[in-house]
Amino acid sequence: MSKLTAFKLLACDVYGTLIDYERGLLASLQPSLQKASKTEIDPKRILQTCGSIFGEAQKENSRQKYSELLAACHPKILKELGLSEPAPEESRAFGASVGTWPAYEDSVSALRRLKKTFKMVVLSNVDNESFKANNANSLDSFEWDLVLTAEDIGSYKPDHRNFEYMFKEVKEKLGVERHEVLQTAQSQLHDHHPAKELGLKSAWIYRPGQIMGNRNDPVYTWKFDQLEDMANQVDKELKPAGTE
Repeated sequence: MSKLTAFKLLACDVYGTLIDYERGLLASLQPSLQKASKTEIDPKRILQTCGSIFGEAQKENSRQKYSELLAACHPKILKELGLSEPAPEESRAFGASVGTWPAYEDSVSALRRLKKTFKMVVLSNVDNESFKANNANSLDSFEWDLVLTAEDIGSYKPDHRNFEYMFKEVKEKLGVERHEVLQTAQSQLHDHHPAKELGLKSAWIYRPGQIMGNRNDPVYTWKFDQLEDMANQVDKELKPAGTE
């Protein structure tokens, strides 16, 4: 397929793609850093530490709710950064922070534009309660055609089970075949590489400056810096021939 508009459905990652995952994480860790007087720690080091610890936890505890998984990872992150053991309530607050994380400035407007052309489906490594809060707040109660979370599926991307679950659900509930699905995401690790392994086309929402989820061997069918750029390309494809 040579055009975005040849697809019927966008399977959208959320955290890192629509929600500024890294800014949310750093803000949620600030209370612990301030308490330890360690606010000078390099944000890149913090995010790389989080990515490594989260990845291992998601493999080992694939059925654990995302907010609970983050809470369990919190002491490990602080220990790796040379900080003291947090109080249990501090870790619970960190895990519960997901629903407050901010969206990228272009996310809501771009989603609304894309919805005019595609079925819109969430495929995210999150729990239902956190996503519901985030969608109501940061994503302005955007109306998705289907929401599929790691909590529903019982595993975390890049596990192929998440994608196979999505294929089954979109066919049964929306009448869309797998070749009509375009994976739309920022993370190379969690989305684009498994998508390629499963023969799925993908649109890489690069989000310049992002650290987590990157790989040195990126794969994708289309690449856009922002989701808005993708919406612009769709609009361009839909214009009648010969018009500006």
